Amino acid sequence: MSLQQKRTQLKVSIIVSDLSSAGAGRWGGGGVRSFLLAQALQKLDYQVEIVGFVFGDEPAVIPQSEIPVSHVIGYNYPQFVHSASQVLKKLNGDIIYAMRPKPTTFGLSMLKKLKNHRPIILDIDDWEMSWHGGEKWQYRPSPKQIFRDIFKTNGALRYPDHPLYLKWVEGMTQNADAITIHTQFLKERFGGVYLPNGKDTYLFNPDLYNAEESRERYGLSEYRILMFPGAPRPYKGVEDVLMALDLLNEPDLRLVIVGGSPYDDYDAQLMEKWGHWIIKLPKYPSIEMPQIVAAADVVVVPQRNTPAALAQFPLKLTDGMAMAKPILATRVGDIPEILGETGYLVDSSCPEQIAEKIKWIFQNLDEAQAKGQMARDRCVKYYSVDTMASTLSQVFSQLKK
Repeated sequence: MSLQQKRTQLKVSIIVSDLSSAGAGRWGGGGVRSFLLAQALQKLDYQVEIVGFVFGDEPAVIPQSEIPVSHVIGYNYPQFVHSASQVLKKLNGDIIYAMRPKPTTFGLSMLKKLKNHRPIILDIDDWEMSWHGGEKWQYRPSPKQIFRDIFKTNGALRYPDHPLYLKWVEGMTQNADAITIHTQFLKERFGGVYLPNGKDTYLFNPDLYNAEESRERYGLSEYRILMFPGAPRPYKGVEDVLMALDLLNEPDLRLVIVGGSPYDDYDAQLMEKWGHWIIKLPKYPSIEMPQIVAAADVVVVPQRNTPAALAQFPLKLTDGMAMAKPILATRVGDIPEILGETGYLVDSSCPEQIAEKIKWIFQNLDEAQAKGQMARDRCVKYYSVDTMASTLSQVFSQLKK
């Protein structure tokens, strides 16, 4: 029996903590880490399913792909025990791929392994504790607070992914049979195999799209377009670009934000202060993102130097690279390594440098566009779904059978 035939018989269950439209489904079921991994595994002829929870009132993801997706309504403790048992029944893969060291993913995967001894791969694409203060976070409640946290209807410890539980599970990562990570920051913290996010470079192919037609389609023809094709959050540095536009004060420049924030009202705050520079486009399915990015003159990735930014691989960076766009980014985390010599880098949190570089790019647009083509070539070589598949093939081949 060939290796390919063996793979076809093997099934991988990817478990995700949040399959809602605010989580893994925020781009219509594609373009986020769990779906990129699934696409890469399909290229290796594994059967793949994605299983996860939907908490609260957010709608479940409606997948825009052939990847089977199933979800369970998640509740807080004690009802979470029932939700968890439903997910465990659905995890019938020969290999479990847990997304992040969370109780709702890796914790349940370890419970499943106790019963069926299936290998677990843990993927870490974010440092969960960075959202709670990182190493400084501590839980030192009074007896009265512990009672409230456990027994009140909305008690903090009833939440399945409370930071106390995150910290416990984070300390168990050595129990995974393999770990994959996507930034050097996470590799230094957790170890594992470096597996950067890949782009579907067949879909994100600038030869398939016409920039002028895209600008007209999305109402952008009158402007020179800086594009941020993601959800704005303070650490992503969008404010620095907007301050740079204040400095330049050139009326035909616009920052296009695609999708907005599913987490809070931060983009509304940006609109209130800088609405004259911003064009907001709604959230589109991931399959339409290449058409949107085609409309950009420059893609901006102005990350700030924070633990949250260091732990993340900005997918919008490879959106721009794959579409051969000039990239303006900051020297934060892995960004300089990802771009190599194919983009333009400035210091973090420095609107003056951003303004200067924006002006330079538009004054030297032919050169900037040539660099964009170099970025496309680099993306195809190092940051494609095909490259992810090649790395995953090595990871899976080393699992204990």
